[in-house]
Amino acid sequence: MKFSSNLLFFVLVIIVSCDSSKNSKKSSLKVADQQIETIKTDNITFRSQGINLAGTIYTPENPDAALVIVHGSDSVPRMPKFARSLAEKNILVLTYDKRGVGESGGIYAGPEVGTNNISIENLNLLAKDANAAADAIKKEHEKLPIGLIGFSQAGWVIPIAAENNSAIQFMVIFSGPTITTLEQLRFQFYTNGRANFWDNHTQEDALYHMKNDPDRYQFEATDPKQVLSQLSIPGLWIFGEKDIQIPVKLGIQHLNTLKANSKSYDYLLFPELGHNTAFTKTSEPFDISIRWIKEKVSNIK
Repeated sequence: MKFSSNLLFFVLVIIVSCDSSKNSKKSSLKVADQQIETIKTDNITFRSQGINLAGTIYTPENPDAALVIVHGSDSVPRMPKFARSLAEKNILVLTYDKRGVGESGGIYAGPEVGTNNISIENLNLLAKDANAAADAIKKEHEKLPIGLIGFSQAGWVIPIAAENNSAIQFMVIFSGPTITTLEQLRFQFYTNGRANFWDNHTQEDALYHMKNDPDRYQFEATDPKQVLSQLSIPGLWIFGEKDIQIPVKLGIQHLNTLKANSKSYDYLLFPELGHNTAFTKTSEPFDISIRWIKEKVSNIK
């Protein structure tokens, strides 16, 4: 009987402990839910070049800064998951449907619809859309430092936007090119989407072809280095060494040259990542970008 009583007591302790653990987890979940619920969402429209663009603003209770999410090259709608992740880090975020996509007006340009989405005209138009989004934030939150954050094609769009809008105070670019649009096409035609490309080619080999292969298309190229050499705001580039969309090593060389000329540009290289550096299994690129933003915002303030 004594053994049974002790066993019963032991079982009761386990049950109580488990219940306490469950209650503790429920309390933690409630706290997390309460934190998320403090993020206010507002659907808005704003004008850009004669059309309405539709988006959503995510506003934490006391934001430290504001960001506009700038799209990559595809027909991209607003990005609620990424916007909320940023808002949970105490950043006000505006994400919008790209022109011609979702609820936004205008015409989308891209290869899948037979149009050139990296022409000077289209890149400048997308930059004006990003600036209109930044102005929409500035109108309601005049004292917040405003930055642009984007992916891939945004490497061309964001510097153009920042050059033409003094409200833009910092920029974060995931896997964005620092080479001309025509050089980019040569590189992509050479890699040809092969996931194992870097298993069989060297950087020197790829750069040789990128600089010497004939252009399949003829149009005026955009060179981001021209704008980047004029900007005075801080910037962060995040690269994956296995990228087959942009020549990362050459991009880093260009940034080092700009840094040598006193530009406040930083970059990170992740050896195991490819072109997708923003949405990966590891949160490290995202976490580092947040820390960088907080540091730059602190300096701005």
